[in-house]
Amino acid sequence: MGRYRTPTVLAAASLLLTALCAGQAPAAAPPGRVGIDPVIAEKLDDAITAAMREADIPGVGVGLWIDGDDAYVRAFGTSDKATGVPIKTDMHTRIGSVTKTFAITGVLQLVDDGEVRLDAPISTYLDGVPGGGQITVRQLAEMRSGLYNYTEDPRWMAALKADPYRSWTPQQLLDIAFRHPADFPPGARWEYSNTNTVLLGLLVEKVTGQPLHTYLEQEVFEPADLDSTSLPTGAEITSPYVHGYTNFTPDGTTVDASQWNPSWGWAAGAMISTIDDLHSWVPTLVSGRLPDGDRMLEPGTQAQRLRMLPTGHPGVRYGLGIADIAGWIGHNGELPGYETIAVRLPQDRATMVIVVNSDVDGKFGSLSSLIANAVTEIVTPEHVWELPAAAQPNPVPQPSTPSTPSTPSTPSTPAPKPAPSS
Repeated sequence: MGRYRTPTVLAAASLLLTALCAGQAPAAAPPGRVGIDPVIAEKLDDAITAAMREADIPGVGVGLWIDGDDAYVRAFGTSDKATGVPIKTDMHTRIGSVTKTFAITGVLQLVDDGEVRLDAPISTYLDGVPGGGQITVRQLAEMRSGLYNYTEDPRWMAALKADPYRSWTPQQLLDIAFRHPADFPPGARWEYSNTNTVLLGLLVEKVTGQPLHTYLEQEVFEPADLDSTSLPTGAEITSPYVHGYTNFTPDGTTVDASQWNPSWGWAAGAMISTIDDLHSWVPTLVSGRLPDGDRMLEPGTQAQRLRMLPTGHPGVRYGLGIADIAGWIGHNGELPGYETIAVRLPQDRATMVIVVNSDVDGKFGSLSSLIANAVTEIVTPEHVWELPAAAQPNPVPQPSTPSTPSTPSTPSTPAPKPAPSS
């Protein structure tokens, strides 16, 4: 979940939606099982394009796969409003808080290696965390530490809006968080906070002696065969890439945010990937097994990751850097200009990846959730994607009008929206 939101101001004068389909749809699936036959594919096309017209969404990529069987992989609309270049499913995109699934996998690998203990206080590994002697590594990964979320700080939000190209260090982000008292005692309840994952990123660096992006490349991306996934060190984004549109601006105008610096999200939300790589990653994330069948994590550690606890929001549970939303397991992510959902429905062997190149949510709430809701109502009516607005993480209040705060990386519905999420 990662997020911040804004009112919808995109005017789609004419949205000529081109569907690029990867692969031929097979025959109808047996009754009672998820399947994608030509009739279902046409319904999905219609529902997605209708939602895009209604919410003025520039571009959407959708991938829905049933293991060893059906696939629906299509892109609609434009990746660049200035040139009209259509969005394609192999383009790179910023994935916001889906980053957390990778960063916390790195932590869990260190648990397997005996270098980190989940129930050890974070003060065992890092100095300077307020109350760090009582906050465990597990509580950070579960979003139960109580630490203030730095992306909710009004002064930080104003600074980001004034200069979205600025580079932020992890310590600068923690300094902002630690100026505020804890929101509650460790373990008392669930509350989404990017501060937790920034600390876990620093934990990986401290224990391994490597920069986080280097460790993840060597120990997570490469073993999982993710050639198009990276944690940038600045504002760079690999070509070809999707341009993302946001109105997280001082005057509320909509701009291209693709060159904005996501360093403020770092371990909590700065990564880049593609629909294809996320399709490969989600089954690994949920099963703990690599594409070749080897283990990414030991069975006991994977079981700890998938131990989902209530969040206080209906239909939403959270494990160690991973969510269960209406039975779909994985994560969503949002940051200026980009929204992503990367999840799996294990009992139906289904993987769903959605990318949207706008976070101008307006009355519709999360645009990626709008698309996911339309898709799942058709394909998995017993598991319809619903993300309560109150569960939506990463607040960077987005003004609905200039200078009027609104609200915003984990669940959602129409309500005040924020900006940066992760």
